[in-house]
Amino acid sequence: MKSWLRQHLFAISDAFRHLFKAPGGFALNVLVVAIALALPFGGLTLIENIRPVSEQLAVEPEISIFMALDAARDKTAALAKPIDAILQQHHSTAKVLFIPREDALISLKNKTGMDDALTTLGQNPLPDAYVLKLAGFHDAPDAARVDLIAADLKALPGVDTVQVDSEWVKRLAALLGILRLVLLFLAATLAVVVVAVVFNTVRLQVLTQREEIAVAKLVGATDSFIHRPFYYTGALLGLCAGGLALAAVALGLQPLNQAISEFARLYASEFRLLPLNWLASVVLLAISAGLGLAGAVLSVRRHLARLA
Repeated sequence: MKSWLRQHLFAISDAFRHLFKAPGGFALNVLVVAIALALPFGGLTLIENIRPVSEQLAVEPEISIFMALDAARDKTAALAKPIDAILQQHHSTAKVLFIPREDALISLKNKTGMDDALTTLGQNPLPDAYVLKLAGFHDAPDAARVDLIAADLKALPGVDTVQVDSEWVKRLAALLGILRLVLLFLAATLAVVVVAVVFNTVRLQVLTQREEIAVAKLVGATDSFIHRPFYYTGALLGLCAGGLALAAVALGLQPLNQAISEFARLYASEFRLLPLNWLASVVLLAISAGLGLAGAVLSVRRHLARLA
């Protein structure tokens, strides 16, 4: 074990020794790889911030029934039984919630802060409403059944408008799925770029150390002993580039949050983009180091075989 640790410590020190000989070239390669990694890192950060919000949204369809403004309250209250009969007719269950126009006005004032504008109207512009929260609807045939229920509800006396909600939530979920696929494709493409950059960097380093490698082989150095410093060079390049990419994404969130906070304030929200947590950051750093190591392994095995 001590011999194994000694060999790896020597390989790490040798990798740093050669990097310090040309720090400018190493820094430039780190910058190039970091730019490639920043794109998928930024996309992952965006998706991870949106995902909790989308999961909190209700994906079950809702039907909002808005009564005519001149509809009497007693007639509106009497619609509860016809609504239940329509649901039973379509073999559906729902939580039916009646929202009086007075409660709707109070809720609107609390959420939008439009007290002055609503006061100038002189009267309540909102109608009585029913909200039906349906259960067990997930696919296209179910969506067609929801449309049939909405059509029957529209025919009830005193009903002015029937609106099917929550479709946009499903569209948001589908959009997030597409974004994940795009991010996966982008990450795979840029991973190839990272491996190629490290491959070329290590290749140049191998060529500049040809004489040193030849002397090491003459004195009995094994292939593993010769390869190991180059492996650490590639992994170190990937690790530094991953750290720089994460830092760049975290810094880029600051100006974005300033613009987002102003927009979110209009909707009485405090939404803001947060950097990835420490576990996700460690995983991304490990992946970055792994990509650098993969590029180094491919380069070393290819070019040192030619020098043999």
